[in-house]
Amino acid sequence: MLHYFGYFAAIFIGLSLGIMGGGGSILTVPVLVYLMGVSPVLSTAYSLFVVGSTSVVGASGYFRKGLVSLKTAVVFLIPSLLAVFVVRKVLMPAIPHVLFTMGSIVFTKDLLVLVAFAVLMVAAATSMIRSKQAEEVLDEELHFPHAFNYPLILTIGLVVGTLTGFVGAGGGFLIIPALVLGARLPMKLAVGTSLAIIALNSLIGFTGDLSAGTPIAWTFLLGFLAFALGGIVLGTYLARFIPGAKLKPAFGWFTLAMGTFILTKELLFHHA
Repeated sequence: MLHYFGYFAAIFIGLSLGIMGGGGSILTVPVLVYLMGVSPVLSTAYSLFVVGSTSVVGASGYFRKGLVSLKTAVVFLIPSLLAVFVVRKVLMPAIPHVLFTMGSIVFTKDLLVLVAFAVLMVAAATSMIRSKQAEEVLDEELHFPHAFNYPLILTIGLVVGTLTGFVGAGGGFLIIPALVLGARLPMKLAVGTSLAIIALNSLIGFTGDLSAGTPIAWTFLLGFLAFALGGIVLGTYLARFIPGAKLKPAFGWFTLAMGTFILTKELLFHHA
């Protein structure tokens, strides 16, 4: 029964991506773990494929409108792609299944991934809740002339690549401010460039899983992706009538609740 809710949630993930241009992918791992019964570590691999594929669809629309900065994307991706591939190919397989025991909690690799992901969800939720205020600050910053900040772009690229590889999320809430403040991109251009970066980051990370021999249930994964893509098509259409900026804070509160639920469940009620 939960599987049906999982496929419905996949539509919701795509829907939110289509309307808001980002944010929805943060729910992919929790949906795969808690509704579809996929292990946390494997869920991060599946999430990379789903997030990467859906971001390709989103980025292609921005690219056709000339809203992707290729120069900025290349600079950002140099450290990011290296980090995400190394994390998926080398680091993730090297982490032992049981890390340590603390009281009744056996801190496993799966638990580490879920806790890290929940912390990322809380950070992303805070960003979405404060999105309007943050965008106003970013717009004000653009009035001051600054050079292209290569160190900032390269540093954030490395951080985002590492996070993407470890938890299977796109990290758009980190990428967009970096592109606006570091590369001086207008907001719409930053969103399009961010989607292109997320698409390449995620799919390259997924190739790291493939080369590391991670078993992939392709029939299930492609079916899940189909529902997410259907949601994106619907969301892109609805975006003409529904302002994404108004939905983002509400979605942020929902994401915050989900992140808090995961932390509470896994740290207080996890015993094996």
